[in-house]
Amino acid sequence: MATYVLVHGAYQGGWIWKPVATRLRAAGHTVYAPTLDGCAERHAQVRPGITVATQAAELAQFLFCEDLTQVVLVGTSSGGMVVCRTAELARDRVARLVFVDALALLPGEQVSKIVNRRPGSYELTDVTIGPSRADAEQRLFADLDPATRAWAMARYTLNPVAALEAPMELDSFWTQSWPATVIRCRKSVNPPEAHQRRTAERLKASWHELDAGHYPMLSHPEELMRLLL
Repeated sequence: MATYVLVHGAYQGGWIWKPVATRLRAAGHTVYAPTLDGCAERHAQVRPGITVATQAAELAQFLFCEDLTQVVLVGTSSGGMVVCRTAELARDRVARLVFVDALALLPGEQVSKIVNRRPGSYELTDVTIGPSRADAEQRLFADLDPATRAWAMARYTLNPVAALEAPMELDSFWTQSWPATVIRCRKSVNPPEAHQRRTAERLKASWHELDAGHYPMLSHPEELMRLLL
C-alpha cells in the first residue's frame, strides 16, 4: 500500500481531491490532502508574503511532522509548482511525483507567461487574485455536472497573489532524477500541452492523457485514481 499526498491548485483546497481520496482510501492506501496556506478553509489567513516557496516549506514540514516516507506526491494545476519545491526540500521522503494537468516552472519563470488568461476576467487585490465567480463557474468548472459545479463553486476562493505571480523559486529540482508521471487533460486549455510535454521530457516521465477538463478529480475520479495507482 502507498502513501499519497495530494496537492491542490489555485482557487481550491484539499476538498477538491475528496472523490479521489475516498477511492484511494477504500483501496487501502494512506491519503493526505492538505489545504495550502491562504486557501479554502484557510482563506481567512491570507496575507502578503504567501508564495509557492512558503507553501512548499510548510508542506515539507508536514511530511516531516507526520513522519511520512516513500510518498507519492501529486500536484494539480499550480499545485505542481508546490510539488516541485516540496520535493526539493524533502527529497528523502518522496518516492514518486505525479503532475495532473499541472504547472512545473523553471527557476525564475512566472505563471502569467505560461497560462492563457482571459482579458478582463481576473479580480486582483493586494493579497489575492483569481477569476470572477461568474467566470469560474462558466469557464473553469463548465464541464462539470450541475450538482458538482455548485458544490465546487460553494468552496471557490481567490488565491494568494504571490503564489501565482511571483517568479518560481527552485534550486536543484531540475538537475535531479525523479520517478514521475505527467497526466494531461485533453479538454483543458491551461496549462498548455507544450508546457506539460516539456515537464515530461525533462523528467523522463511517463505520459498519460485523460479526455477531461482541468478538474479530472471531480469529473473523472475513477479514471484518475487508476492512473495514480
